[in-house]
Amino acid sequence: MSTPYPFTAVVGQDDLRLALLLNAVSPAVGGVLVRGEKGTAKSTAVRALSALLPEVDVVLGCRFSCAPGAPDPVCPDGPHETGPGSSRPARVVELPVGASEDRLVGALDIERALAEGVKAFEPGLLADANRGVLYVDEVNLLHDHLVDLLLDAAAMGSSYVEREGVSVRHAARFLLVGTMNPEEGELRPQLLDRFGLTVEVAASREPDLRVEVVRRRLAYDDDPAAFAARWADEENALRARIVAARALLPEVRLGDAALRQIAATCAAFEVDGMRADIVMARTATTLAAWAGRTVVLAEDVRQAALLALPHRRRRNPFDAPGLDEEKLDDTLEEFGGGDDTPEDDPDPDGPGGGGQPPQDGPEGPADGPVDTAEAPAQPEEPAKPEEGQGGRPAGTGEQSAVRAAEPFRTKMLSVPGLGEGAAGRRSRARTDHGRTTGSRRPRGALTKLHLAATVQAAAPHQRARGRSGRGLVVRRDDLRQATREGREGNLVLFVVDASGSMAARQRMSAVKGAVLSLLLDAYQRRDKVGLITFRGKDATVALPPTSSVDAAAVRLESLPTGGRTPLSAGLLKAHDVLRVERMRDPARRPLLVVVTDGRATGGPDPVALGTRAARLHAAEGTASVVVDCESGPVRLGLAGALAGQLGGTAVTLDELRADSIAGLVRDVQGASGAHRRVA
Repeated sequence: MSTPYPFTAVVGQDDLRLALLLNAVSPAVGGVLVRGEKGTAKSTAVRALSALLPEVDVVLGCRFSCAPGAPDPVCPDGPHETGPGSSRPARVVELPVGASEDRLVGALDIERALAEGVKAFEPGLLADANRGVLYVDEVNLLHDHLVDLLLDAAAMGSSYVEREGVSVRHAARFLLVGTMNPEEGELRPQLLDRFGLTVEVAASREPDLRVEVVRRRLAYDDDPAAFAARWADEENALRARIVAARALLPEVRLGDAALRQIAATCAAFEVDGMRADIVMARTATTLAAWAGRTVVLAEDVRQAALLALPHRRRRNPFDAPGLDEEKLDDTLEEFGGGDDTPEDDPDPDGPGGGGQPPQDGPEGPADGPVDTAEAPAQPEEPAKPEEGQGGRPAGTGEQSAVRAAEPFRTKMLSVPGLGEGAAGRRSRARTDHGRTTGSRRPRGALTKLHLAATVQAAAPHQRARGRSGRGLVVRRDDLRQATREGREGNLVLFVVDASGSMAARQRMSAVKGAVLSLLLDAYQRRDKVGLITFRGKDATVALPPTSSVDAAAVRLESLPTGGRTPLSAGLLKAHDVLRVERMRDPARRPLLVVVTDGRATGGPDPVALGTRAARLHAAEGTASVVVDCESGPVRLGLAGALAGQLGGTAVTLDELRADSIAGLVRDVQGASGAHRRVA
């Protein structure tokens, strides 16, 4: 077994380490979500926590980690008699992003269940994580159906496995810890709310701190055992402090003053539901125990708010996480301070110097590579003005970026046909979940039994198989897998016209608002998105295909306008991007959304070039929609003509709204869709 990196050797990252330690003291806090850029030791810190967790007592031989004093009465390995058990280290179970449903919840042998009436159950990761930690790296990339299973298990403390009326239930109480890179996409609000605490991490720009990180990492890689031995005293001290805080926790008093501050803070920041209040109360209580106190102070409430509220304030993926600390301080002051420190507790910070974990070790101060107050990255600088635009009408030179109009709910845009891509909520697809549409012979392990088809396949052979009783004699060849139809996520590639003809400020604001609305729709439907802009002489990939729609929103917000309209360059750039994405992920079908007024200028014969580029997409069967941005009393209908050349359909900005007069769900296929090949 490899030697884990010592928790106390992690450089800095005070908030991250504190959040993990609070959960180690009190799992009732509810877990932690670690958000940050790649390479900031998120996973290292989480894995290092396992060595600090106290051992757990389990029933000997139970695969579900039942407690000897109170075994689960419906444990699949039971019934167990109460009595002494055995101790083992607490588990940190990792859930891979590509895990299957059976790997997560366990697998039931359907063939034996039907033929022999035996519940042969192979436990999954939820059973392994019971009474331990379930760690999900890149939790934002999990498939929706796995997220739903996690939500159910976290809410009920148990996992159910159902297969055609045969069911197994077992306890699944675990501490949920997840890490994610926000650039790769955000989490659904339902899953965000399941994490008790959240912390933001980012690499420090301080050279001395970065040197210390590299020095320690190289020393660990050279000799992990020797490196761990150098930190053994610090690890033992921190482990002892966790045990002491656990013992003190039941004695901590949460007074009315602190409770009022918690309720007032949650109300002031308009968080949904009551889970935030409960998590803050538990976190503040645990902070007091960690500091060696039996009374919750105002400083505990403040720290609890900074850890428990930022991820609960987001109303949509374009909202920046975080709290206004000045507003937080004003709220705490308005509703009174925390309870006074009792006279018999002269040291309000307790052992260890307050809520922060130890910061010093044998290799110098652990000031860390992370500065959680680090300013966020600034958006890209606007492109320089185009050369050679003399003689153009007013408004065709580069103009500064304008703010997007308020987003709205859009109509449903979908790819025609039946796909087989990643689970989502946009286009029809064959999926593991959804309504049953038929059956087939299983390819590999049977996961979704089609009972009627199985019985129909087995029925003609009963006499030949010597059936004598009431039971049906079923063989493996009789089993049929249910085929289901649900929804998939698509690659929505936006091609946005940023030329001078779109540069009127009110008009561009409306266009950006429409694209922002479509981005929000893509977030809700679990799509990947990409953004291409064209203006002046060329087209630019402003954002390669990604799951992070908020990154696309940032690029859109800073988009300048002006110059000629190289429509063909935008369409050809989109063709190149889609060609690469088809090789990377052939199952994910694209939806091309072109936002333009349809004009094409610049270069020799720009209209003919645009037509040829559009027909290139049509020949490959790319589903497309043109958002017609033309305005004014006189309309040329160029966007509609472009949609016909693409083999798609056109919608105006007004028609894009879900509450417009048309009011109907619009497919992308259009009148000419029947004549093109489905991608």
